[in-house]
Amino acid sequence: MIIGLDVGGTHTDAVLLSSKGIEKKVKVPTDPANLFNSVLSGFTKLLDNRNPEEIKRVVISTTLTTNALVQKDMGPIGMIVSAGPGIDPKFFSTGDHYYTVAGSINHRGREKAPVNKREIEDVAKKLKKDGVEYVGVVSKFCIRNPSHEILIKRILNKYFKKVFLGHHVSGNLNFPRRIATTHLNAAVFELHKTFFQAVKKSLAEKGLTIPIQILKADGGTMTLESSMDFPGQTVLSGPAASIMGAIPYAPANQDAIVLDIGGTTTDIAFLVDKAPLLEPLGIKRGKYKSLIRSLRTDSKGIGGDSTLRVNQGELSIGPDRKGPAMAFGGPAPTPTDALVVLGMMDEGDKDKARSGIHEIAKQLNLSDLDAADHIFKKCCTIILKKTFEMIDVLNSQPVYTVHDFLEGYKLSPQMILLLGGPAKFFAKKIEELYQIKTMAVPKSYVANAIGAALARTTCEVSVNADTEQGIVTAHEEGFAEPISKTYSEDDLIETAYTLLKEKALNSGADPENLDEVEVVEFQKFNIVRNFSPRGKIYRTKIQLKPGLIKGFETVLQ
Repeated sequence: MIIGLDVGGTHTDAVLLSSKGIEKKVKVPTDPANLFNSVLSGFTKLLDNRNPEEIKRVVISTTLTTNALVQKDMGPIGMIVSAGPGIDPKFFSTGDHYYTVAGSINHRGREKAPVNKREIEDVAKKLKKDGVEYVGVVSKFCIRNPSHEILIKRILNKYFKKVFLGHHVSGNLNFPRRIATTHLNAAVFELHKTFFQAVKKSLAEKGLTIPIQILKADGGTMTLESSMDFPGQTVLSGPAASIMGAIPYAPANQDAIVLDIGGTTTDIAFLVDKAPLLEPLGIKRGKYKSLIRSLRTDSKGIGGDSTLRVNQGELSIGPDRKGPAMAFGGPAPTPTDALVVLGMMDEGDKDKARSGIHEIAKQLNLSDLDAADHIFKKCCTIILKKTFEMIDVLNSQPVYTVHDFLEGYKLSPQMILLLGGPAKFFAKKIEELYQIKTMAVPKSYVANAIGAALARTTCEVSVNADTEQGIVTAHEEGFAEPISKTYSEDDLIETAYTLLKEKALNSGADPENLDEVEVVEFQKFNIVRNFSPRGKIYRTKIQLKPGLIKGFETVLQ
């Protein structure tokens, strides 16, 4: 059996799955001030009267790192950056503890200026004095040659708890994004480590010692141990869980909209022939433009518990949430209260729901029923307006899915898939208002937890070969080997596949789920000097694609 757990802003959902289907499902309130207790409560209820030895896999998706970014709940982080000739790296400053230092490596990976060790020592002492405990180090062409980053780390190790290196971030060249991503990893590390160590300890006390899997932003999983070096990959794992939970029900050869309507926000995503759209460069959240591979999603601050207000005769919904609906003991009226008044929901205190909606109705000069219906319709309208605005933006630029680059493709969704607690109520109204086929996916109120549980491990590797220099490297993986002049394209792909398989297994992949491998990038350059060929440069990137693990098809029926 396997466990899937999704920690949302309002509720924590947990499911226990076997090859026969859903064995148990629970929903508990999320306490943002104590996420550990929320997770522990979910596990406790889920594992009641269960033999821990039956559990073979645990996957968690979480808003932990996302919330840290949004709330800017991060301690001081040091950044040491070397660039050499070209644009001034000071333009990419991440804050007060950002230092540019001597040292330069060119695009071929050859040193042009050495590291000044005394300068690094001086910077380290300043950062230590300022209370910095975590530091990121980035050299502009580190993926061609990481020697400067490795040397600087060696100097810094005696001063700081952990040092993050830019060449571990991604095999892609993008200096500004590499700086931002390295800083992000260092910034969320302490929070990430504390939370997941607590979860691991609580599971161990219950007799569960199996590796914990974490859902990444790209819809795949990695082990807790793997995530310690790249905690930023858990940003947006919550929306990724929603998408993975919707994929089985999406129509083939058509476009579909995925809406996860939660208590606080609605997450919006799109599928093209069952394949999620991808952020081609990496996550963008505010000023953070990263190299973190991610499914393409967006959020709107509207959900079942959004606060209702009337300003100058106009109804507004959210984006804030003061607590649960009044029907469930909250302090202010919400769309959920409107659903109770309309008789669509049987749960909760109907009298309290009516009292909240009555206050809104008086300000709108409507009856309670008309006000509730107006609230419900406006919720649907706001969510769909945001959705169609996203479609307009996507149709003005190239479209990427996790499988393909679709040049000139225009999204034209013919179906909407809804997830979340109120999904079944919204499905009928949205279809009625917009005349587009709409359905709440089966078990929609825990579909995100199911999506997390069934997501398979994903990863990618980038490999570079230079036959003139006689070396093949994958610095992101800590790999370098000598090669001969006859090293070929086929040799490169074989090297890349071997590294990918090893990385996937170390990240927790099941050997039976290693068949979805594809080459996503390949480049070849001839090296010519004085009109004479001197060798070749090969570059490739291959990936294990996002998808669902095998053996649990019954869950999705």
